[in-house]
Amino acid sequence: MAFKDTGKTPMEPEVAIHQIRITLTSCNVKFLEEVCADLMRGAKKGLKVKEPVRMPTKTLRITARKTPCGEGSKTWDHFQMRTHKQLITLHSPSEIAKQITSISTSLG
Repeated sequence: MAFKDTGKTPMEPEVAIHQIRITLTSCNVKFLEEVCADLMRGAKKGLKVKEPVRMPTKTLRITARKTPCGEGSKTWDHFQMRTHKQLITLHSPSEIAKQITSISTSLG
């Protein structure tokens, strides 16, 4: 039994490329920008990456009375917490995305 030589080299198996969306959320904008820059630096090495998209800031507002018993002048405290969010889109195989997202960051 003889095999025909077609002149073609065997093809390597194709790696599936996934669209991966990473959502970063923080109350500290400076820390969020640092982590986002680290991810972008790690992902720029031969991958298709979209720049971070800044999502709308959510504000949690809480109004509370200053006095614990409810007597006295009616004075109020106003508190708010802002949550900032960014979205990064990667087009890469899942193994490479795991390497990129396994960066260690100092909690700010």
